[in-house]
Parts: sequence; C-alpha cells; structure tokens
Amino acid sequence: MARWLLRSTDLTRFCQKLNRVKTLEDNMMETSFNRCLSTIDLTLLGIGGMVGSGLYVLTGTVAKEIAGPAVIVSFIIAGFASLLAALCYAEFGARVPKTGSAYMFTYVSVGEIWAFLIGWNVLLEYMIGGAAVARAWSGYLDSIFNHKIKNFTETHVGTWQVPFLARYPDFLAAAILLVATAFISFGAKVSSWLNHVFSAISMGVILFILIMGFVLAQPKNWSAQEGGFAPYGLSGIMAGTATCFYAFVGFDVIAASSEEARNPQRAVPRAIAFSLGLATGAYILVSMVLTLMVPWHTLDPDSALADAFYRRGYAWAGFLVAAGSICAMNTVLLSNLFSLPRIVYAMAEDGLFFQVFSRVHPRTQVPVVGIVVFGVLMALLALVFDLEALVQFLSIGTLLAYTFVAASIIVLRFQQQKVDVPAPAAGVRPNPEPHEGSSAGELKEYESFSDKLQLVDRDKNKEHREPGQLKAAFEPYLEFLGDFYPGEVVTVAVVTLMVSAICLCSILVFGNTHLHLPTWSYSLLLVLFSLGFLLSLFLIWAHEQQRNTQTFQIPLVPLSPALSIVLNIYLMLKLSYMTWLRFAVWLLLGLLVYFGYGIWHSKENLREPRPQRVSARYVVFPSGSLEETVQPVQPSSRPTPAPPDTNTDDCKR
Repeated sequence: MARWLLRSTDLTRFCQKLNRVKTLEDNMMETSFNRCLSTIDLTLLGIGGMVGSGLYVLTGTVAKEIAGPAVIVSFIIAGFASLLAALCYAEFGARVPKTGSAYMFTYVSVGEIWAFLIGWNVLLEYMIGGAAVARAWSGYLDSIFNHKIKNFTETHVGTWQVPFLARYPDFLAAAILLVATAFISFGAKVSSWLNHVFSAISMGVILFILIMGFVLAQPKNWSAQEGGFAPYGLSGIMAGTATCFYAFVGFDVIAASSEEARNPQRAVPRAIAFSLGLATGAYILVSMVLTLMVPWHTLDPDSALADAFYRRGYAWAGFLVAAGSICAMNTVLLSNLFSLPRIVYAMAEDGLFFQVFSRVHPRTQVPVVGIVVFGVLMALLALVFDLEALVQFLSIGTLLAYTFVAASIIVLRFQQQKVDVPAPAAGVRPNPEPHEGSSAGELKEYESFSDKLQLVDRDKNKEHREPGQLKAAFEPYLEFLGDFYPGEVVTVAVVTLMVSAICLCSILVFGNTHLHLPTWSYSLLLVLFSLGFLLSLFLIWAHEQQRNTQTFQIPLVPLSPALSIVLNIYLMLKLSYMTWLRFAVWLLLGLLVYFGYGIWHSKENLREPRPQRVSARYVVFPSGSLEETVQPVQPSSRPTPAPPDTNTDDCKR
C-alpha cells in the first residue's frame, strides 16, 4: 500500500512538471533585444508575412477551380475567421510583450509540455514555409527567363529520382535564403528597413493592378452567361474559405516581434489590426478586378494576373506583376527568417531547447546563432527536398497554434492575477485582520474563530469579486460551484469545450462520408455535442473575468475564442490523413527532445523551493466558506507564542 501511494505521488509530481507554467518577470519590458520597432514597422512586417505569392497565385486558383467570382465572399469569411485568431494574438502580445508568439502564450497559461509542442510545430512550419517560398521565388524568376536556369542545372548537375527529394537541386532558392539570412543577422532595424523597401514596391504594384483592373473591368463577366457570381454555390464558397484562410497566417510575426517593439502594449494590437485589414482588403479587391477583367473560367491558375493583362492587350503589365510577385515573396522570406530564430531563442532561454540558441549578439542584439543555423537548414531544405508533399504540414501546425492560443486566452482571462507580495520586515508580524480595502479574492487569515464569525457576513455581501469566481447573479442557481477554487471550474469547462468541439467537428466532417451514420444518429450526435459545447461556454461565462483597461483585450470572451477554436479544429480535420501521419511522427520526435533535454533543463525545474514551516490557519476562501488549512508560513526573526489549543481543537469539534 505504501509503495502504491509513493508511486501515485511520483506520478502526480510528474504531471505537475508537465503542466507547470512560466513565471514572468516583474518588469517585462526588460530585454536583451533592441526595442526599436514602431507601429509602422510591425504593420509592414505583418503585411509582408500575409501578402505574398498567394495574392498572385491563390486568387486565380480559387476563382477558377473552387468558388468562381464568389472568391470575394470566401476571402471576406476567411478574413473574419483570421480576425478571431489575430485578436487573441493581439491581447497576448500586448499583455506579455515577450518574443515567442504562440509558444510563449501557451507557456504562461496552459502548461510547459503543451507550449513546447506548439513551439516545436511552429519551428517546422517556418522552416518548410520559408523553403517552399524560396523555391516558388526561384521558379517564378526562372519562368521569366524561359526556364534557362532549370535546363542548365539539369544538364550540368543532373536529376534525381528519389522519394522526398526534388527532381534537381535548386541552387537559386538556397542562395536567396543565405543572402536573406545574412541581412537578418545584421539586426532588427536592417531587417525592418529591407522589408519596408520590398513592401513599398509590392504595395505600389498592387495599387497599379487595382487601378488598371477597374479601368478594364467588364461587369458582364459576372453575368449568368459566364456562369454567374457563385457557380459552385455555397459549398464552393466554404471550400474556398478553407483555402483562403491560409493566406492570412503571417500575422503572428508581429507577436513574435513584440519584445523588439518600443511600446508593445499599443503597437502590437494596432499593427495586427492594420496589417490584417489591409491584407484582407488587398485580397478582396484583387479578386474582384481579376474576375471582372476576364471570365473566371478562362483564368490561368499559375499566373492569373499576368495572363489577364496579356489577354486584354497589356503584355507590358506582366513585367510589373512579376516584379511585384518577387518583392512579395521576398517579404515572406524575411518574415519567416525573422520569426523563426526568435521562437527558438524563447524556447532556449526557458531551458526547453539547446542553450546555444539563447545567445544574443552584443552589437546587433539579435539571436545570431539561431539565425545562421536555421537559415542554413532552411537553405538545405530548399536545395534538395521536394516540398510540395510537405506544404500541407504548414496548415496543421498553424491551426494547432491558433487553437491553443484561443484556449489560453480563456484560461488566463479567468485566472486571478498573480501579484508578488513583499515579505514583511524582520521582527514585524503582519496584522492578520483584513482591512476595508482588501480584495475579496485574497485568502484572509484569522487567529480566532470569533473574528471569523464577526466578519464572514460582511465578506459574503461584498459586491466586488475576483476573476474565476462565480458571478453573484448565478449563486442561487449554481451554488455547488462555489466550493471550487477560483478558475478551477473554468479550466475544466475549457477542456470540455475543446473535447465537444473535436467531437462536433468530427461528426460534421466524417459523419456522412467515412462513418456513414444514419440520419437520426447523425442529428442526435450533432445535438448532443452542440449542447456540450454550449453548456461549457455558459459555465465559463458564468464566472468573473479580469477587467484590465491598461492593455488591449479581445471583446466577447469567451465567445470569440470559442468560435476560433471550433473553426480551427474543423479546418484541421479537413486535412489529409498523410498530413496527420507526418504530424504524429514530428510530435514523437518533439517528445524525445523534450523528455531527453527540455524537462531537465527547464528554468522552472531549476527553481529552488523556499524553506517553509507549516502551521494551521483559518482561511476565508472567496466563496465565503470557512476551512482549516495547512499553509506555509514564512519564519520570522523572533519566536512568536503559540496560539491557545482551544482555537484549533474547538473548531475541529
């Protein structure tokens, strides 16, 4: 029996290690980075991460093959869905102005192992994404010169017929990544300046496309003779939304750069809002002029914009479109190379990844080791690997990060703020009685039972309640929830909400296809899981949340993050099973790294517990209940007389 209890205790401690959260510094503005980025710098970084080759390729592909001219509606819905995730990032970026993006946000609210897995997936996401954009950049430039670079490489170097390897080595893609790595290593200001140049050229080309496009627009291309505005119906619009959603995944570069922002509390939310709004507007307007210039069913998916101008008699405009596309790809490359080393730095700084990546160059004030190492790795990926089979992997990592950030917003919003109370001076014994201005969420200690009886009614009638406590209006109906610690019910409800969302989306995606459920069971399961989701949402809403007017807060919590969670899970389940298989393999590799290195070198693991002695105290919990608890008490410089035995014994009786 004793051995079993010992094992259960060890298992409990092990689980606590896995779910421990990061302890933030008192002054979160202190950093080894250079806080030099303004709101405009962050906005252009976000635009560069979102408005890439997708504007020149994705719009034509979705319009011709999926949604028709209704691609405009697909981009509107996708922009709104991205806004839900972006607002979660904005709140965290303003509240926790530290580099690390989704990894950091998960670490401070959910737990260590979940944060590591998010960071591990985002790491691969940026590497594959940067390498894929580099190969697209190389292919686009090669097509301008009639594929002379490709033909020369195949003739003099040769071709490969090996699974997962490219048909030929792409030296041009590797070279552009190495050049970009060199510029990024010069510092945040140089990177920002370079991004400004490419973004300005790209936005100038987009403005030209819009002006010329509206001049050449022909409304008859949306008429019924050409198939109408929505030839594929609502299903086509929603399928287009799922594809268009990935055009907006670059805004997290702003959150990853918050530790280098001058005023992150104001700059990060504004930059995310401005960049997402401008990117959504650009996608919507370009899709509009593209489908108005030529009939949607005649578009060339590979080069829709250039081909549209060529067919309208403006072949010279194709060169401007090509220049804009190359500049847009350059901004995406810079965005990936800028964000990736900073996320690796955050993980290494916390001890969860190899310590060498936490080194910051004293002059440029950037994590130069991470920039060089992962820039070279990205170049090797672009040089030899076939990335088309791995591109879908980008989606699952991004959606998983969005899901955990949305859940973290709910958990953190309903937690009590952790305030470090300074220790009393030597020889001074703190007054145990509460004063009028004390917070109702604090644990109030009383030396005698009579003190408690005199003050308990007054405490119960206080209107102010701390985050995580049940709202006063629901106490008569949900009185049994008042016995839990603040935030405990919310945490359980968030887990239940996510499980209900997974089950609900699984029925929606697989119910009629893979599972072949009859109509009655399909409808019944939808109703049951929807009720579970709504009930969890109601239990969360029935508790008090933090009211912080100093930094940005996402509105309509918990509804907004919950909608983001459902959408992200639905899109993840729409991915192929091969993507999930590769994702599982990558997760297993991440767990090997975590249990082999991270869990032992974590700074939270290295924190020494303070010496404490134990004493019995009467505690009034926020629910107003009286309990005797054993609490650690800091030793004072002089001995204090023990309280009379009658206090404890009488209460026990």
